[in-house]
Amino acid sequence: MNRIAEKLLRIISDYADGFKGAFNIREDGQCVGRQSTPNIRIDTKEDAPGLVIHVSPNAQKEVVYIPACVTHGAVDDLVYNDFYVGAGADVTIIAGCGVHTDSGDMARHSGIHRFFLEKGAHVLYKEKHIGTGSGTGEKRIDPVTNAFLLEDSVLEMDTVQLQGVDSTVRKTTARLAARAKLIIHESILTEKNETAETDFTVSMDGEDSAVDLISRSVAKGSSRQAYHSCIMGNCRCNGHSECDAILADHGTVNASPELYAGSIDAVLIHEAAIGKIAGEQIIKLRTLGLTEEQAEEKIIEGFLRA
Repeated sequence: MNRIAEKLLRIISDYADGFKGAFNIREDGQCVGRQSTPNIRIDTKEDAPGLVIHVSPNAQKEVVYIPACVTHGAVDDLVYNDFYVGAGADVTIIAGCGVHTDSGDMARHSGIHRFFLEKGAHVLYKEKHIGTGSGTGEKRIDPVTNAFLLEDSVLEMDTVQLQGVDSTVRKTTARLAARAKLIIHESILTEKNETAETDFTVSMDGEDSAVDLISRSVAKGSSRQAYHSCIMGNCRCNGHSECDAILADHGTVNASPELYAGSIDAVLIHEAAIGKIAGEQIIKLRTLGLTEEQAEEKIIEGFLRA
C-alpha cells in the first residue's frame, strides 16, 4: 500500500495502521489486503471485478471494511460488490472511496453495490468520498447502490462527500418487503466547478414498510447539483424525504422530489428547502472573534453534520 493510499484511508475509513475484523483494501483496481472472520467471509467475485461478502446470521455488532483508493491519474476503476446478510445479523459496513491525481489524467472509481438483507437483518453502511491531488485531471466517483430488503430488515446508509470530487453521479434503488425499513442520510459538498447528481428510487412493496430519506448539501463556487428522489408507496406504508440545500457564491441546486401513492393507505411526505446562509448567523459568530470566512465554514460544517 503506497503513501497516498494510506493517507486516503485515514480520511475515508478511519484507518489507524490496520483494521480489526474483516476487511478488503482496494488500491488502483487491485486488492492489497484482505481478511475474513468466522462470521464474515470475503471472496473474489468470479464473473466481474469485485467481491462477494457473506455475513452469517451469527454476526452481531461486527464490522467489515471495504475501502477503495485511486492514487494516480489514468485509472478508471470499476468494481462490483455483493453483500448477502443473513437473517438476524447485525453488521456495520465501512466503505468509502478516495481518488487522487497529480497529473492531467482522470482518476475515477465506480462502485456498484448490491445488498441482499434476509429477514430481520440490520446493516449500517457508512461511506465517505473525497478527491485530492494537485493535477488538472478530473476526479470522479460514481456509486450505484441496489438494495433488496426482506421482512423486518433495516438498512441505514450514512453517505458523505467531503470535497474535491469534480464529478459524481450517485444512484440508489431499493425494494422493501413487509416491515422493512430504509434510512438514508446523505451529505454533499461541492466547490469551484464541481457537479453532483443524486437519484433515489425506493419502492415500498410490503405492508408497514418505511423509508426516511434526508439529503443535505452545500453548493459553493460555481458548482452545480441536481437532486431527484422518487418514493413509491404500493401498500400501507410510510415514506418521508427531506432535501435541504445551502447556496454560496454562484452555486446552483435543482431539486426534483417525486411521490407516488399506489395505495389509499400509503402515507408519503416530502420537505424541501434551498437558501443561503442567514446574515444574522454570520454576525453572531463574528462577535465571537471569527472572520466572515471562518464563520461561514463553521455554519456549513454544522449544517452538513445535522
